[in-house]
Amino acid sequence: MERRLFLADLTRYAALCAVVPNIWRVTSRPRFADDPFALGVSSGDPTSTGGVLWTRLAPRPNEPDGGMEGTRATVDWEVAHDDQFKNIVTKGRATAGPELAYSIHIDVDGLEADRWYFYRFMSGQAVSPVGRFRTTPADGAHTPLNMAFMSCQRWDQGLFTALGHVAREEQLDLAIHLGDYIYEGASPSTALRKHQGLEIRTVDDYRRRYAQYKSDPNLQAAHARCPWLVTWDDHEVDNNYAGLVGENVMESTEQMQQRRAAAYQGWWEHQAVRVPRVKSWADLNITRTISWGSLSRFYMLDTRQYRDDQACGDTIKPVCAETLDPKRTMLGDAQEQWLYNGLGSSKAHWQVIANQVMMAQYDAAPGPDFRVSMDQWGGYPVARDRLLGEIGKRAPNRTVVITGDIHTNWVHDLHNGFSRPDRPVVATEFVGTSISSDGDGRDIDAARLSAMQAENPHLKWYSARRGYVRCRIDEQAWNVDYRTVPYVTRPDAPISTATSWRLQHGRPGAERTA
Repeated sequence: MERRLFLADLTRYAALCAVVPNIWRVTSRPRFADDPFALGVSSGDPTSTGGVLWTRLAPRPNEPDGGMEGTRATVDWEVAHDDQFKNIVTKGRATAGPELAYSIHIDVDGLEADRWYFYRFMSGQAVSPVGRFRTTPADGAHTPLNMAFMSCQRWDQGLFTALGHVAREEQLDLAIHLGDYIYEGASPSTALRKHQGLEIRTVDDYRRRYAQYKSDPNLQAAHARCPWLVTWDDHEVDNNYAGLVGENVMESTEQMQQRRAAAYQGWWEHQAVRVPRVKSWADLNITRTISWGSLSRFYMLDTRQYRDDQACGDTIKPVCAETLDPKRTMLGDAQEQWLYNGLGSSKAHWQVIANQVMMAQYDAAPGPDFRVSMDQWGGYPVARDRLLGEIGKRAPNRTVVITGDIHTNWVHDLHNGFSRPDRPVVATEFVGTSISSDGDGRDIDAARLSAMQAENPHLKWYSARRGYVRCRIDEQAWNVDYRTVPYVTRPDAPISTATSWRLQHGRPGAERTA
């Protein structure tokens, strides 16, 4: 190369570095405008030897890059036996970069089974909050499990008070979030606390929305309390989307694929999850199993990405011919077979299906009319009855379905198919209400519940308040407390147990205990 050309190229590279000074450089001594750990910490997907630890550097979360200004920074992490970090078990270093919103996912291994740990992150002079994490019992152990599950936390319709109570539960080994972690829409002018911006569509949009939700102190406290298992429902992308069909049916497949890729990437960047690397974010596969020793096995489902579009134009409708098409699927063929194989091969004492939408049939019309929600399993009755039939063959009366989505509490007997009411009960479904979606909720009188049960005799209980579901699981029984708050539109709501249920292993149907 001629000397003058070399000097010209050198000048251009120098100019580029002056404009984008941090594009290649990684610093171990970053300087932050504000606390870079403003979004908190979390852990998830525990195993008997480890789990995933998460944080995201975001000193100014509302800015496009979280206020990092292109800086690639090292992040140190530590796991210890004590919250003062005097007895450190393992530690390491990772790099936070703009490609993944400066998120950090540490897959820790080599820990002791069935044990609590503490963890934290450090970058520059900043130190994160301390989180609590525990490993699962080893295979073969039947250690009891205390857990809570929840869903549907709409920022602009209520405070996350219930999550503050989750963080203060005296005994809590695990939390499960069943979807609608964020909501994608803009807020009305009357909203309690408004979403920032309009409806979200790009990866930067989703990042800012997650940052807004993650800024909530009650959500942060619940994440720091114990490991979580998370899945998604529709609002992490678009209301009632099905595969590559969005709520606005005029959106092209290409447009929905781009939006789904942005949404799935934003979800992964903000969750402590262990999922496989994919060629495209639009095809991120989050179905996975988590075992609690040999006591229980959790199947984390995805009932959005692989389903056929809702039949009959969606909403609550009479059953049409399309609904009854045996080729229609909620899970997709591969996920459905994966679940069947798991139920058939697992020796776990309890099989737990972590599911987004209500599985039990619900007839919403009085008298001889019959109307169901096309978005729930009732809109996919052949696929639902096929699944319940497999449960009846492979794991009857040791299978529990936990469900979110519907913003209300339900307890259901699940029959071996709902086409005939005399078919035996093979599983129980516990449906949890929302954290804040739909505001304060309301009380349901006995007459209303009786009318619902007249059309749906498998329905055992229903409530329309906000909260979460607490479970205590051992070899003999699955004990459930429905924990509710009286309001979410103002702070400091107290928590109480609305009702309690007990499902005995090997016996059909749950029984009310309080």
